Formats: sequence, structure tokens, C-alpha cells
Amino acid sequence: MTTIAVTGHMDLTEASVPLVRDALRQALKPYADGELTGVSCIAKGADSLFAEAVLEVGGRLVAVIPSQDYRRNKVKPDHAATFDRLAAAASEVLVLPNETANRAAYGDANRTLLERADRLMAVWNGEPPNSKGGGTADTVIEAQESGLPVDVVWPDGAARRS
Repeated sequence: MTTIAVTGHMDLTEASVPLVRDALRQALKPYADGELTGVSCIAKGADSLFAEAVLEVGGRLVAVIPSQDYRRNKVKPDHAATFDRLAAAASEVLVLPNETANRAAYGDANRTLLERADRLMAVWNGEPPNSKGGGTADTVIEAQESGLPVDVVWPDGAARRS
């Protein structure tokens, strides 16, 4: 049994989505023996692409929702159907006790991902953390500092929206 958590950029360009989707599928193939659990916040972008890839390879999905109000206040209309479909497909949906989706709630969600994981898959362009904290780079650093193996997935041609 292998549990892999994901962290990654939400703001992938449209052209990057199929590249990242294919790269995630390839990265997850070695774990596609029916013993894979993927842990994701199922946010737009990397989190949802990872969750879909986990399900495609026959893995079990655990969705970690950062706050009580996350679905209502943070999931935009263009992502709502995907979010709802992935939440319904998850074998476990863990809604954290935070009332409001904010930096602290996202930090709690990232810590929960790392606590449950044997490894971290990071859809990450390698750029250092920004000053706000709680982003992909911060999660990668936290994983590395705790000794969790990190697999970076950033295929050639992938980019973030500017």
C-alpha cells in the first residue's frame, strides 16, 4: 500500500493541462497495482489532475477539504462539476474543522496531506516560495524537511498563466 499526496500549481495554462495529465499518469503507473491511495485537496489544476489520474490507474482517492465553507466560497463555477465529481468518487472526504478557507486552513490541509503520505508528488515549476506562504514550493520544502520523498512532475512545455 502506497499513499501519495499531491501539491501543485492551480494556474496551469490550457496547453499545459494535457501535458501534466499525461506526466501524472506516467508517474503513477508504477503504483497502479491496486494498492495506491492518492490524497488531494481536489482544487483546480494540479490537485484535480492528480486525483483523476489516481482514479484512472485504479487507486483510491482521499479528498482533504481545507474548511467548512470551501466548496461554497472557493470553488469557482468553472471547477464546480469536477470538484463535485471527484468528491463523490473519493472513498474518503475529510473536511477540516476550519470555518473559513484562508491561509491557515490551507496550511492545515497541506500538513494533513503530508501526515497521511508515504511520498509527495509535486506539480511544480521549481520556483522558490513566494512571500505569502502556503504554496506549492512551501509544501515541497516542508515535505523534504520531514524526510518525505518528493517526486517533481513538470513536463517540458508546461507553464503557469501569467
